[in-house]
Amino acid sequence: MAEARLQVIAGGAVPQEPLATDPWQFQATCVDAFVASWRARGFSPVTIDNDIGLLERTLTALGRPAWEVTPEDIDRVVGDLAVKGRKTSTRREYVQIFKGFHRFLQARKAAEIEATFGVRLVCPVDEFNASRHVGDDSPALVPPPTPERVAEFFDFMKQRIATARKYGPAARDYALFRTLYHAGLRSEEASLLEKPDVHFTRGPFGKLHVRFGKGAHTSGPRPRWVPMLDGLDLVLRWFLEDVRPKFPDSPVLFADESGGSLHRGTIRNRLRYLMELEGRPPAERFSPHALRRACATHNYERGVDLVAIQQMLGHWTVSSTMRYVRPSATFIEDAYQRAVAGTLAELTGKDTTA
Repeated sequence: MAEARLQVIAGGAVPQEPLATDPWQFQATCVDAFVASWRARGFSPVTIDNDIGLLERTLTALGRPAWEVTPEDIDRVVGDLAVKGRKTSTRREYVQIFKGFHRFLQARKAAEIEATFGVRLVCPVDEFNASRHVGDDSPALVPPPTPERVAEFFDFMKQRIATARKYGPAARDYALFRTLYHAGLRSEEASLLEKPDVHFTRGPFGKLHVRFGKGAHTSGPRPRWVPMLDGLDLVLRWFLEDVRPKFPDSPVLFADESGGSLHRGTIRNRLRYLMELEGRPPAERFSPHALRRACATHNYERGVDLVAIQQMLGHWTVSSTMRYVRPSATFIEDAYQRAVAGTLAELTGKDTTA
């Protein structure tokens, strides 16, 4: 067998194209590369044409190169779409196409962007502005707030009611976020509640009729009944008797100052504003959807059946509910102690938990 040898071939170095220093020109080059990756993955020409148009509209609306976009820019664009009456699915598409493009930049162009423009890529789409089901890990992997953290936040809100310049909005916010937490509602579900949807005489705790529950696979609204647990019935009695009459008369339960429904984005922004007033560090802040996940987790930790939590949240499957449940670090130890205490109580006839 002939011995293989390396050979040196005369020639020059491979010519290198100089990096474009104009940010818009560089971004256009990146978009072309992003589109080429779609073709490499076998996307159909129709899909590519549609997505190119969507990406171009998104980048134009943001008004700055993708690596300079901030969370506030995302809020602005999505908020403008909501004001214009665009569907939730449309707003989600804008966020999703931008997040995909930003991930492409992080994987392929991060070093060039940092060397040329001095920017280290950090995705501006976070848990506060990401539409549901955007990304690979929705709901977010960040643990929900603990029961203690939620209690501290509601204590702050109660104190604020007494000192707020406007009693009505402050008291409404308190009742609204207590409802999101204790009933496990989505923001949009709570915004669509009407006063007749509160049924205090239905069941031992009273129930909320969530008429516009989110359906799976664009199947349309999926109504459900949600019990008012943990004293939520008392909160809503107080709200309807003392707070709601201070707003214009309309069927809407949690009305704005004109009597209309609060938008989901408004609910998110109200919560962000309140936590800024509270003065807690960013790591201890949470989104409205995190309150829904906290509802699932805290009920599961205290022994509520998983199927009951599934029905409460309006999930189609238990597997969806399990993605929401993030038990605390001491969940196993706490469950063990409860089990041992129960066994000792049966053997001795004494309550060892007292």
